[in-house]
Amino acid sequence: MLYYSGHTRRIGNVDDGSTVTDFLPAERARGVTIQSAAITFHWPPLPEKSDGGAKTQKARTPLLSPSPAENHMINLIDTPGHADFTFEVVRSLRILDGAVCILDGVAGVEAQTEKVWYQAAKYRIPKIIYVNKLDRDGAAFGKTIQEIASRLYTWPAVCQIPWFQGGKGRFCGIGDVISLRAHRWQEDGDGKIIESTYIENLRNYEPAFVEEMNKARVALVDLLATEDDVMIEKFLEVNGQHLDISSRDIVASLRRYVLTPNSRVVPVFAGASFRNIGVQPLLDAIVQLLPNPKETPDPEVSVGRAEGTLTQLLSGKLLSKEAQDTASKKKSGKGLMQRGSMAVIGNLEACALAFKVVHDPRRGALVYVRVYAGNIRRGASLYNTNLQVTEPAQRLLRMYAQDSVDIASLAAGQIGVIPGLKHARTGDTLISYLGASEKTGPPSPLNSLQLRPIEVPPAVFFAGVESHNLGEQKNVKNALDLLIREDPSLQLSVDEESGQTLLSGMGEFHLEIAADRLTKDFKAKAAMGRIEIAYREALLSPSELRTISIDREIAGKKARAGCNAAVEPLVEDGYEDLIPDDYDVTVVEGGNRITTSIVTPDDPNGNLERWNRRLPSQLTIESLHMALKNGALAALVRGVNYPFPYQNVHVTISIDPRTQLFSTDSHPAALATAAREATKAALKHAAEGGTAILEHVMNVTVSTDEASLGAVVKDLNSERGGHVVSLDDADATTSGIREDLPVIDLRKVYAPRDPFDGGMTFADQEQGVMNNSSRQRTITARVPLREMMGYLKHLRSITSGRGSFVMSADRFERVVGQRERILQKELRGY
Repeated sequence: MLYYSGHTRRIGNVDDGSTVTDFLPAERARGVTIQSAAITFHWPPLPEKSDGGAKTQKARTPLLSPSPAENHMINLIDTPGHADFTFEVVRSLRILDGAVCILDGVAGVEAQTEKVWYQAAKYRIPKIIYVNKLDRDGAAFGKTIQEIASRLYTWPAVCQIPWFQGGKGRFCGIGDVISLRAHRWQEDGDGKIIESTYIENLRNYEPAFVEEMNKARVALVDLLATEDDVMIEKFLEVNGQHLDISSRDIVASLRRYVLTPNSRVVPVFAGASFRNIGVQPLLDAIVQLLPNPKETPDPEVSVGRAEGTLTQLLSGKLLSKEAQDTASKKKSGKGLMQRGSMAVIGNLEACALAFKVVHDPRRGALVYVRVYAGNIRRGASLYNTNLQVTEPAQRLLRMYAQDSVDIASLAAGQIGVIPGLKHARTGDTLISYLGASEKTGPPSPLNSLQLRPIEVPPAVFFAGVESHNLGEQKNVKNALDLLIREDPSLQLSVDEESGQTLLSGMGEFHLEIAADRLTKDFKAKAAMGRIEIAYREALLSPSELRTISIDREIAGKKARAGCNAAVEPLVEDGYEDLIPDDYDVTVVEGGNRITTSIVTPDDPNGNLERWNRRLPSQLTIESLHMALKNGALAALVRGVNYPFPYQNVHVTISIDPRTQLFSTDSHPAALATAAREATKAALKHAAEGGTAILEHVMNVTVSTDEASLGAVVKDLNSERGGHVVSLDDADATTSGIREDLPVIDLRKVYAPRDPFDGGMTFADQEQGVMNNSSRQRTITARVPLREMMGYLKHLRSITSGRGSFVMSADRFERVVGQRERILQKELRGY
């Protein structure tokens, strides 16, 4: 695209690592797209300047009739195809006006294609499809068309068909069904030399191809006429002659379908980009069929508690609604509120959404923005309504992948970059307001204006990150902060028990790339290892009452106190809420239950005033209970038989003020020490009856197709020690769009016969109905966390890449059987 538009002088190659948009070292080394890249170009190409300075326009063969009459600016965003980088696709979809879905002519509709397709439908993005790689062995355009209908629940409007020389020879060009012309590209050329002719001129040389073109035109017109009244009128005007309808009328009908929200008719084009075939017609289709910024659905916004669209905001209706919700009900104030709302809106200069942040070694933070209203000018103050801070836009850039050009302003509908913003994050709303204070920003409620945010998918894989030494911890932390600001789908946390820094992401490849960038791009001296699983130890039997008294120095201060402790396994109903009193206090903390009691045998009625006189002056009832509780919790940090914290233990600690408190020596530190040692003694006695290892059990929800259902269930139950709770159809969050759409009868879908399939079409194989194996199913299961490590890669393997899962912590349960013996062997080391 960039070469034909005149932006570059050479054609990049993924295999050579010479593409413009894949500029990261990791992308060029692996040959995959890792992060989305933005670039701006014009189509048709801008006129070139001659030596004398005058502009000259080269003649260009119109490939999609009618050819575009004027130049269009295209903001192209190249997104990753790997499932681990789903968030890069999601945040790009959030700000797009239209999308080109590129399919592999050999692989057909892949799992990630389905996910991205329905994500695009969620944002109501108009789409067209380009079937690529038709020059490769095994390419099947007809089968791919059928999969578009069966897997994407979409009626494919076939606008081009592949041209194989002599019917079964090499892929040499395409047939334009719209204009009934054939385009043939020069073999092994750069794609600029194209021979175009009307198909009637090929009847003697390619009779089968001409016949297929006529079939395709009939099918295209019939499909468009199903719901387009204008096309029906045009069809009647030519007395039902499909070939007589003008290409201009067909393009107009296709555009109406594309711009209709949730339309199920999608234009399909063909080509082989590696052989430079089909790219120029695709560019023509982009500018003719996909919408310009003014034709896209109205963006959703919120102001305070009021929600609506950007048009309602700019007209003042949304601010009036917010004012009416918060103001008192006065009949005479309606007109005043309307005039005040319009005055506030009149000072709004621009509204934009930050959808991506990139750290550049030379230019610092580069914040990618999409402008939805107004005009951002260089030097303008931008108020971040999410963080309530103001930052200056000292420079504005138009990006060309890793290169950039300074510009004076960004108008509505454009994508650009603002370098140097210190606070802006992905999903933040930025507004420019005339006369706004740098400290307080624009007036209320406009300071709460927010565009629809970008949703971050939940992470499903975790790994530990450790600096090489203590001196590098700060640098590693700063590098991680920069990495997470770039990619919010990476999440950072610290294990409170082990102190380990945990980095979570969308998959193993995602974390592999994150580790690579952390050390090479950000120069952090750190290593990423496997996550440490936090087990727990539990009691199997109760202990006898243990009494401990201490008499020693603690931190240079005399300490003397005593208490009694007993422990027992905590049953399930032990977590019920209890109402404490001054003598008995029960708390549940860290998965354990602690009961502290003050025993007063000479005062069975518990007269509070009389009993308070028996406490040393440095103690209160509250501080006494707190000290005993803290001592018990300290004893539960490490088990007796295993180096894990205790879980599901009920500790009861009692103290007799008459015999176990000793004047000023019994301070809180002394009480906590006595409670810790008494609890340890009780735990040691209980451990003689045996202890158990507890593991974290996760709630796991797996989404897969019907064909892989059995393999996934067997793997969860047998191989991973899990328990399947339910089997249901996929819920609305994963495939609600799909479930709401009726099945397409494949016998009614036109697809040209593939030349190398032995005469059997995909529709014949499916006998006219969608294969039920593609129906999405949801498996809900409870699986040990240990068994979920590396599960994403395994799941994709057994489901041919179509499976995905999310998980959340449920509770701790005992490890039993063979898994317990294996774990005990690992802990002992023999």
